[in-house]
Amino acid sequence: MKIAVCIKRVPDMETRFKIAASGTAVDEAGLKYDMSDFDGYAVETALQLNEKQGPGETVVISLGPDVVQEQLRKALSMGADRAVQLKAERVPTDGLVIARALAAELKGGAYDLIFFGRQAVDSANATVGPMVAELLGLPCATAVSTLDIANGRGTARRDLEGAAEIVEFALPAVVTIDEGMPRARYPSLKGIMAAKKKPLEVKPAQLGEERLTLEKMELPPERAAGRIVGEGPGAVAELVRLLHTEAKVL
Repeated sequence: MKIAVCIKRVPDMETRFKIAASGTAVDEAGLKYDMSDFDGYAVETALQLNEKQGPGETVVISLGPDVVQEQLRKALSMGADRAVQLKAERVPTDGLVIARALAAELKGGAYDLIFFGRQAVDSANATVGPMVAELLGLPCATAVSTLDIANGRGTARRDLEGAAEIVEFALPAVVTIDEGMPRARYPSLKGIMAAKKKPLEVKPAQLGEERLTLEKMELPPERAAGRIVGEGPGAVAELVRLLHTEAKVL
């Protein structure tokens, strides 16, 4: 099968973030970047499908400046066959602009499957995958936790609150990958060395007009420090009074 996986470069979510002087971006000083976690699951799912079903091709695609080549090379070292960078000075805020650029690259690629992570862990919008599916006129299964492919059709499980949904779809299709799918493998030394010789094509991203723009970013306010109002049964009355008069939750 020919599978495309669209990935995004994101900062490590364990980092303490600062707002840049512009007020519209995160200060990148000292940040570590990697492939979005859900995108890692998507790459691993594509690799395992092609390993299981025989000869195929796994292509990784990312939109952004040259720094995204680090994440593309990581995917190549995991086992992807080739990579495409859609070069842009920055990643747009408008998900539809991103989707259109990706769709322009994917259209005509004869892909059996197009994978995305369920959402990018920095923006958490979960919109680009479904938008690409709509632009390409393909069926789309989102937030998939298990996936089976056989006889030109897919069967996917989607975990919902207190329930699960099983969906079937014909190929080609777009699938966004959620937790429950295989965790991304660690690149081996052999894979890292092989990745240096694999093709990484750089193309200009076909970006249109942004209709959604980011005006301002703010960190949430610091939480007030907690306090102890007493110990044992004798503190209950005071706690109830404070919940009623100060916290106003009663």
